[in-house]
Amino acid sequence: MSKGIKLNTEEMAAAGVNFGHKVSKLYPKMKPYVSGIKNNVHIFDLDKTAKEFEKALDFISRILADGKAIIFVGTKIQMKSLVRETAEECGIPYVTERWLGGTFTNFETIQKRVNYFKDLEKRKQTGDLEKYTKREQLDFDREIAKLKIKFEGIRNMAKLPEAVIIFGLDKDMTCAKEAKKKGIKIISIVDSNINPDIVDYPIPANDDAISSVRYIIEKMAQVIESSKPASK
Repeated sequence: MSKGIKLNTEEMAAAGVNFGHKVSKLYPKMKPYVSGIKNNVHIFDLDKTAKEFEKALDFISRILADGKAIIFVGTKIQMKSLVRETAEECGIPYVTERWLGGTFTNFETIQKRVNYFKDLEKRKQTGDLEKYTKREQLDFDREIAKLKIKFEGIRNMAKLPEAVIIFGLDKDMTCAKEAKKKGIKIISIVDSNINPDIVDYPIPANDDAISSVRYIIEKMAQVIESSKPASK
């Protein structure tokens, strides 16, 4: 197991990791990860979930140890703050607002917009925008605020990442499809209603409950912090 991180199925159950969707919503390829039904809801086999999660954590550890980059993507309303805060604590890029089409597939164009945003911010900080009228300065402030929402999480992403970690595949399938086109590995929580085929490292688990996602992202954060190459 990576970097001494231990997965405990009892803790996973307490966090609600094991709850899937209603029986009627089962995606057939998720059936092998299901152990039963409770109150008309599929229950994940947590031993299998732990095994797949360990594979994902090992992969994250390996690529970070090699100095390669990852990015968190989680745009579900209930997950945004958790994903953003964890990414910022770990010092990795993130997207928690709407996925911008082309972030991976049209990376150079996105980078130009990010650089424009950073330049505008710098000009405001240095007082370079004070030569404009108050109305024009207000327009710049509004533009900076809009660009910040779009690009703050990827402002320091100088190149395409090696892997993307998605915390809600149903909401961010566009991101997954772009990653696939660019050869970026996909790690994702995969709930019982989702086709796992697009994911390289699926984690069969509840992707709706904040407690479940918190358990998963906290384990990832531990691995991320312990796997980064030592600064020279």
